[in-house]
Amino acid sequence: MLAIIGGTGLTQLPALTITHRQVIRTPYGEPSGPLTFGELDGHPVIFLARHGHGHTIPPHLVNYRANIWALQSQKVSHVVSVASVGGMHPDLAPGCLAVPDQIIDYTHGRETTFADYGEKPVTHLDFTWPYCEDMRQRCGAALTKAGEGFMNGGIYASVQGPRLETKAEIDRLVKDGADMVGMTGMPEAYLAREIGLCYAAIAVSVNWAAGRGDSSTGISPDVIEATLNAVMGRLRTVLVNLACMSYGAPIPPRNGGVCTA
Repeated sequence: MLAIIGGTGLTQLPALTITHRQVIRTPYGEPSGPLTFGELDGHPVIFLARHGHGHTIPPHLVNYRANIWALQSQKVSHVVSVASVGGMHPDLAPGCLAVPDQIIDYTHGRETTFADYGEKPVTHLDFTWPYCEDMRQRCGAALTKAGEGFMNGGIYASVQGPRLETKAEIDRLVKDGADMVGMTGMPEAYLAREIGLCYAAIAVSVNWAAGRGDSSTGISPDVIEATLNAVMGRLRTVLVNLACMSYGAPIPPRNGGVCTA
């Protein structure tokens, strides 16, 4: 089954025909909210708002372990994260989309593993390619079917938040090779890998990162909100396309294309 984790701008999924909501108890505390069970175009999905229904949970306080464990407990196999980012790559102007293939983790103080060290031997899980390639390909196919150009690949810099970055910090991230910056990519991606979920992200550029483009002197919350409202309408079609795919079946052909935002 497919699960959708909605980030900033996607706390609800209007296209979803809801069948029921369920509060899940986990060994790691409370998830961000009840899991919403429903159908997109007749296909079953589970939806979870990462920041809570009213967007009240900041990135550094999200209970990522509880969220991922709750999804896995409901027989989810594939997960798509919808993540708002600041664009640093020239192809990630506000309104453009990406399916990243790499992460650099700059977060700190978050619970990063399900492993209960002290009782079991330390294990080192391969994370060379942090996103599930099968799910990345499916995201690309769903975007292409929706007529969306997108950046196929790219490095997601996961920062602590909730504050936005300084220009100097963005300069550093660019030197490190990052293409986009967000606040929720880690440890979510690693926890999904650790628990056996096929996880990928669709990144939505909602603004130029600090010091870039029209953010050269500052970042306007009004611009971010307007971009979110415009893009999320387009993204709902993409998510319906994802839900309609038969997981385990061959992936439809797709390519990247150019963002036209």
